[in-house]
Amino acid sequence: MSFDTIYKGSNIVTHNNTYVSDIAVKDGKIITIGDLSKESATQTIDITGYYLLPGVIDTQVHFREPGLEYKEDLNSGTKAAILGGITGVFEMPNTNPATTNEEALREKLRLAEGRLFCDYAFYAGGTEDNYLELPKLEKIPGCCGVKVFMGLSVGSLLVTDHNDLNNIVSSINNRASFHCEDQDLLEERIDFQIPGDINSHEVWRNDEQCFKATQRIVNIARMNKKNIHILHVSTKQEIEFLSKNKDIASVEITPQHLTLNAPECYNNLGSYAQMNPPIRNLTHQKKLWEGINDGTADIIGSDHAPHTKEEKDAEYPYSPSGMPGVQTLVPVMLNHVNNGKLSLERFVELTSYNPSKLFKIKGKGKIEVGFDADFTIVDMNKERVISNDWIVSKCGWTPYDGMNIKGWPVMTIIRGNTVMENDVISDPLGKPINFIR
Repeated sequence: MSFDTIYKGSNIVTHNNTYVSDIAVKDGKIITIGDLSKESATQTIDITGYYLLPGVIDTQVHFREPGLEYKEDLNSGTKAAILGGITGVFEMPNTNPATTNEEALREKLRLAEGRLFCDYAFYAGGTEDNYLELPKLEKIPGCCGVKVFMGLSVGSLLVTDHNDLNNIVSSINNRASFHCEDQDLLEERIDFQIPGDINSHEVWRNDEQCFKATQRIVNIARMNKKNIHILHVSTKQEIEFLSKNKDIASVEITPQHLTLNAPECYNNLGSYAQMNPPIRNLTHQKKLWEGINDGTADIIGSDHAPHTKEEKDAEYPYSPSGMPGVQTLVPVMLNHVNNGKLSLERFVELTSYNPSKLFKIKGKGKIEVGFDADFTIVDMNKERVISNDWIVSKCGWTPYDGMNIKGWPVMTIIRGNTVMENDVISDPLGKPINFIR
């Protein structure tokens, strides 16, 4: 049998093993894994010394289209993704208009056709008015699930009432994702938000309000016997609580909460370190790392949320929350691997295997015969400095500017196609991600 491509001599990394082997691809699928020295292919790529990972899936990105394309769009955001070794993304619904009905979801899928560099799926936003429609939205091809904002979001996407949250959770059939900040406490604590003092951001949006919201939604999910996903967990209290509720709640942590810390990040970066929930101190960060290594955490997602430099330069609190991250997720986390903070196998589990398992992605997230040939190929010895000049997001900046990194994505393969090699990218080839429904 002749193959399209043979990847020769790779260190193949799975969620529980690393081994040296060849891997053959045909028609976008993994066909054979083993000694292929006597086999032929249209092309043979020798990646001896590199590590071949299942394609990294970033389960939380904001690409701003439609409505806010000056910050980012579906094309530029996915270009950043493949440059950073990402093969698939889940995009958020807080666009303008928000993705809260079938018309808006299908329009976003239409906008994506032929323009995205990586594979993709879109969240449907849960609101107080659309819960009866959510089961239908979940089943639309290209929809990854339902996202709910519980604290200080825009328009109809903010859901705070207990009955509304219960209606949403009771209606869903698949794992829904939640931004957990308590609206009532945020409003009560608004005086802690001091104009001109970026350090007050963390004080205002304190750890207790996150913990309260997380407790609340877990209790609602348990009452309804539904599975949920808690996004960008930032506090030690949440980690401790969620470790005891793994049967219904999965946990996502961002690279920035694992890498940056308060007050240092605010002193060095100002409002460029501002995000929701906030970057917190080392006590919380230490607990997040414990969650990474004891199995409490399930997924690492970037929460890529770009804003322009002009917007971020505004005086706090008029500066918007959010920072780019889809392009830097892989190198930042590989650097943590090289520093002994987690294993490469655990990284694969958090960024490929678990996203596929928890969200029931079809044919992705594993190095197995029959699965899509989605690979993130990395050089664990490559040293490089992250710089603003490297960032292709429309925002043009990263909080990691100037950071020395060891471990770097050198090739991004999607369905057998090399879409990035050593910073050279191909034409957009992204397609909707399929789910088992």
